[in-house]
Amino acid sequence: MVTHHPHPHPLLATLLAIARLLRWDKPAGRLILMIPALWALFLASAGTPPPLLLGVIVLGSLATSAAGCTVNDLWDRDIDPQVERTRDRPLASRALSVKMGIVVAIIAFGCAAGFAFYLNRLSLILCLLAVPVIIGYPLAKRVFPVPQLVLSLAWGFAVLISWTAVTGQLEPATGWLWGAVVCWTLGFDTVYALSDREDDLKIGIKSSAIFFGRYAPLAIALCFAATAGLLAATAITLHLHWSFWLTLGIAIFFWSWQVGQLYQPDLPRSRYGEIFRQNVGIGFLLLVGEIAGSLLKLAS
Repeated sequence: MVTHHPHPHPLLATLLAIARLLRWDKPAGRLILMIPALWALFLASAGTPPPLLLGVIVLGSLATSAAGCTVNDLWDRDIDPQVERTRDRPLASRALSVKMGIVVAIIAFGCAAGFAFYLNRLSLILCLLAVPVIIGYPLAKRVFPVPQLVLSLAWGFAVLISWTAVTGQLEPATGWLWGAVVCWTLGFDTVYALSDREDDLKIGIKSSAIFFGRYAPLAIALCFAATAGLLAATAITLHLHWSFWLTLGIAIFFWSWQVGQLYQPDLPRSRYGEIFRQNVGIGFLLLVGEIAGSLLKLAS
């Protein structure tokens, strides 16, 4: 007896495709954008951000991430079908039309703008400056040898926006933290790019994994080392409690372990994605250290 599986209702199928377009089925990428924003928010507020501002930053980062993913897939709808990892994306597989993609992007940017208008003037200006970087990242991979650096700069805006939302100004510690986030993002996104390296070479797409070539593991190691150094500078500037240094030490151990794996020959493609996702955990571990380091500094 043959059982026929009913096709989902067209509306449900469209909603599921939109959810995949927004990457709601892959939360790691959404969380890893939120982490730098939370780092800045908790450090700038000495561990106690206003609850409403915390909600705005969390929802704003999710809306921005959704907009960025949609713009990326609109630009890459004819490239993604040629890459193993991305060929099933809704716009690449034509599960969604370009028109629907544009509508989703407008709604996502509209939501992000709504949250941005809650912020102060300097933070709002920084939000506006971030938009061309977010929109331009997918184009960078066609012309710029290290497009992951453009993504890293987009991630860096999360620090600047959140910090100024609390203090209304940029401070020395903001610069150290911004640098740490740019280096960390360049490191973990180069790991991510390694899984697409063969496909990107065939298509002619540029990436940091291709640019660094056989020195990619060394470049990633240097990025993580710079991240650790800049986070240390942030902690010294803010006089954080020793509890932060404990979490930074654990993070350095995990980063070293990850780089060690990258030097293994014939590493399966799936392993690069796993290392990328591990950085979400490392990011939240550091956030716990930053909160504890801020609060216990006040208590000691």
